[in-house]
Amino acid sequence: MAKLISYPISAIYYLVFGLTLVIFHPIQWIALRVFGYGAHKITVDWLQFWIMAGTAILGTRYSFKNPYKDKIGTDRPLILVCNHQSLYDIPPLIWFFRKHHVKFISKKSLGKGIPSVSFNLRHGGSVLIDRKNAAQAVAAIAQFGEYIETNKRAAVIFPEGTRSRNGQPKPFQAKGLLTLFDTIPSALIVPVTINNSWKLWRYGSFPLGLGNKLSFLVHEPIVLEMVSDRQALIAQLEKTVHHALK
Repeated sequence: MAKLISYPISAIYYLVFGLTLVIFHPIQWIALRVFGYGAHKITVDWLQFWIMAGTAILGTRYSFKNPYKDKIGTDRPLILVCNHQSLYDIPPLIWFFRKHHVKFISKKSLGKGIPSVSFNLRHGGSVLIDRKNAAQAVAAIAQFGEYIETNKRAAVIFPEGTRSRNGQPKPFQAKGLLTLFDTIPSALIVPVTINNSWKLWRYGSFPLGLGNKLSFLVHEPIVLEMVSDRQALIAQLEKTVHHALK
């Protein structure tokens, strides 16, 4: 019954979601071309807010807990290490960490064809990688890391490599993390556990799941410069992030 009810509600949501992307696309373009990065960044932040607001149609609620906000300043770059459950992980990360200028490592195919989203990925400081070309991906992530280090931004990485479609965690892959560690040596590592995002996609992309509470829990940050064994750090991050899954 819940799935049957979700069909018309999901259709309404997708209409609102699509309109949001279409409306914000020219706003982004004008903000960047006329006023520069700062205006574009503000536009992108508010795009995420309205995407999240739109999911209220689905009965979606959000919880963001960060007991370490006093330890996470804007004076150094961040590496946000998160599990990955759906595309709905992304707007809350951008919105709740907005003062840190959140950037992503995304697959190349997302860089075109999606209003607002593709424009931001191409022009907002994120990096697009070809997962089938390991050399290109490593080189692009290295360049991305240098950008994050220089500008003191926040890099989001999903070390599981792909989304969990049922909430079950996947092992962390080390290569991308190690590349970021090398290129962002002054980073503060911030583990984040994401719960219940996968439930929005429990039936696939249509219909969407109803009445879910997505939660984001920030764990104690780690100063990368204080770490001597990076492989042990990756194992620690995986344990921390996965242990808080519900």
